[in-house]
Amino acid sequence: MIITVAGFKGGVGKTTTAVHLAAYLQNLAPTMLVDGDSNRSASLWASHGSLPYRVVPEGQAMKFSREFEHIVIDTGARPSADELRDLVGGCDLLVLPTNPETMSLDALLQTTEALGQIGGRYRILLTLVPPPPSREGAEARALLVSEGLPVMTAAIRQTSAFRHASAQGVPVQRARHTRSAKTGWLDYEAAAREIVQVVKEQG
Repeated sequence: MIITVAGFKGGVGKTTTAVHLAAYLQNLAPTMLVDGDSNRSASLWASHGSLPYRVVPEGQAMKFSREFEHIVIDTGARPSADELRDLVGGCDLLVLPTNPETMSLDALLQTTEALGQIGGRYRILLTLVPPPPSREGAEARALLVSEGLPVMTAAIRQTSAFRHASAQGVPVQRARHTRSAKTGWLDYEAAAREIVQVVKEQG
């Protein structure tokens, strides 16, 4: 299974999503995370500690790909139309994280417009959803559904646990000194299960 995580705007949890989808898939079979972002965010995360799977730069992906059952690709931000076409064609499912902020949703809608012309399988994952009484998450979901876009049922709640996990170089469920680590992991578990099911149904 090849899952690609992409976005047109920074700060939407793209690398965090890639890191945790890979952590879930590693529990099922050997998994590799390909760091295709020029910022090397996933590699930096790994360098702080110990992620439970291999992280390799994009240029080395072909060399190691045969050793792994699953591959998660963390792409660079703001892919061009040609890059987006290649991303869609090279994976089983494209995952587009977005937070509920207006600027992020606007960037996402530009991406989905381009995908509508290209075709391909993708799902939108709402991330950094503020806790109640904020209704930002629900309102963002309603907007995307009204546009007829494929929004995942799972969503990732906003929590400082992810920042702690990154600093410690571990997936969020292994983060120390944070009460919300379990919440963060449960959210990504639900998202990953949904992604696996979508890929199986699509064949």
